[in-house]
Amino acid sequence: MNLRGMAAIYRSEMARTRRTLLQSIVSPVLSTSLYFVVFGSAIGSRITEVAGISYGAFIVPGLIMLMLLTQSVSNASFGIFFPRFSGSIYELLSAPVSYMEIVMGYVGAAASKSILLGLIILGTAGFFVPLEIAHPFWMLFFLVLTAFTFSLLGFIIGIWAEGFDRLQLVPLLVITPLTFLGGTFYSIDMLPPFWQSVTLFNPVVYLVSGFRWSFYGVGDVSLAASLAMVLAFLAVSLLVVNWIFRSGYRLKP
Repeated sequence: MNLRGMAAIYRSEMARTRRTLLQSIVSPVLSTSLYFVVFGSAIGSRITEVAGISYGAFIVPGLIMLMLLTQSVSNASFGIFFPRFSGSIYELLSAPVSYMEIVMGYVGAAASKSILLGLIILGTAGFFVPLEIAHPFWMLFFLVLTAFTFSLLGFIIGIWAEGFDRLQLVPLLVITPLTFLGGTFYSIDMLPPFWQSVTLFNPVVYLVSGFRWSFYGVGDVSLAASLAMVLAFLAVSLLVVNWIFRSGYRLKP
């Protein structure tokens, strides 16, 4: 494996983050902080507790997951789309760098940005609500695994997209609504029985639930179900990426 090639792609993508610090780091942190203020303070004054947890603290894992999913997809999709748009992707494909190294360079950088953002937002949340992390290992595990999984999804979207408008199509019209409806601001136990059953078809429910369990030891579904969903999503994403490079889908001039 050519680690130098992978490291060069990784450094290039991380350097782009430093050049766009306000957009890449500051903006998502401020946006999530507004959620804490609006939902934690305004709604939290009416809903005191959910599952024995103060409402402000209850929504923290969901808000971190919302940011993690959208930023992982956006960072990875733009990272691979721009070389396609500029035509430099063909120079990269002809270089002595394997497909795995290309994927790991772009996906690793996108996941690193998302993990950093997640940790910053976690620290920021402590200024708004009292936090406790019952299972710190599982919290980091879900954070890292989800970031890499959805960065792979973003990589796939960046290959699929034909224009800049499509890059935001999935994050805005699919991931964000699924996250809002996936237990970010409420427990699905608060829903009527019919809608509880319907909500279980939303894959984001399992991600939010597992991440919330790592904080407070409670979740809408079992930890095993959450892990199975994340690993299944990771496996499907890896299979799709493998097919893209084997078939040359949208990579051939």
